[in-house]
Amino acid sequence: MLNAPTSPTTPTAPTGAAAPTVPTGAAAPTVPTGAAAPSAASRIAPGASSTLPAAQIDRVVSAALAEDAPWGDLTGQVFLPADATATAQLTAREPGVLSGIDVFAAAFRLTDPAVEVTAHAADGDRFEADDVLATVSGPARAVVQAERIALNFTQRMSGIATLTRRFVDAVDGAGVRITDTRKTTPGLRALERHAVRSGGGVNHRFSLSDAVMAKDNHLAILQQQGLDLTEAIRHARAQLGHTTRLEVEVDRLDQIEPVIAGGVDIIMLDNFSLEDLARGVEIVGGRAIIEASGTVTLETVGEIARTGVDVISSGALTHSVRNLDLGLDTTLAAAATVTV
Repeated sequence: MLNAPTSPTTPTAPTGAAAPTVPTGAAAPTVPTGAAAPSAASRIAPGASSTLPAAQIDRVVSAALAEDAPWGDLTGQVFLPADATATAQLTAREPGVLSGIDVFAAAFRLTDPAVEVTAHAADGDRFEADDVLATVSGPARAVVQAERIALNFTQRMSGIATLTRRFVDAVDGAGVRITDTRKTTPGLRALERHAVRSGGGVNHRFSLSDAVMAKDNHLAILQQQGLDLTEAIRHARAQLGHTTRLEVEVDRLDQIEPVIAGGVDIIMLDNFSLEDLARGVEIVGGRAIIEASGTVTLETVGEIARTGVDVISSGALTHSVRNLDLGLDTTLAAAATVTV
């Protein structure tokens, strides 16, 4: 079970950590002693979902646990006494932004409900190296069996959140949104998209079923069939409900007017130079939301934002991220501390 954050005896939880939602009937959470109130920049972006559905978490984590220990943990069974207990601390090895604390807890809960996880930080919190983010306690066999899966998810999700926060910070004050793409790990999209929100970003369409987004291949097929782009967009619009968004990607300035004339909600300027992005913003003139995409990096995202676009999307947030270095320091009863 995931307990409400409490003041750890040692070391101190990350400054600015706030308490996650406490299950009904649980004791009121206590903010770690000396912790400052979290700033807006340390929390999940306003309006973004701060939690993942429990059923979604359990489905993904259960599959990972079954893959890692299909017939149980043989090492734990032969080396650890059945009645041994352990406590462990999720410790940061480097600074970052947390994401996946509920996923971390689920790995232990699904291995053995007797394991308790106490969070000392919430998704969206910044932390420093050596900060303790959570404490785990319970049957030693279960703690050791679940630790790798728990870490794998939390390290990846926190890596995504940390990179996203860097992008968001790089465009601070420009009035532009940072968003992800569908370039996610198969089966992990919900978790990775949540991690982007933890970092202050927003999500693009979740799946092909959520919105109309005509890309270069769609336009190439239309051209091959001799169909007019503006009329094709109008035809598509006529088939949609009034709540469904329609976006079209272009890679040349001369495509903008025909696309706008079709009545799009969003126009994506893909792989445009900075000069052409600025010119594209002028041509659109507020008639549609403008998304910039293609080869977006931390070094270029600030300049892209200053061209006046509304949204900047980057697949790198999820497809090229480095897992954050987090560790689980475990103490077995009547034994020395070991790092796993």
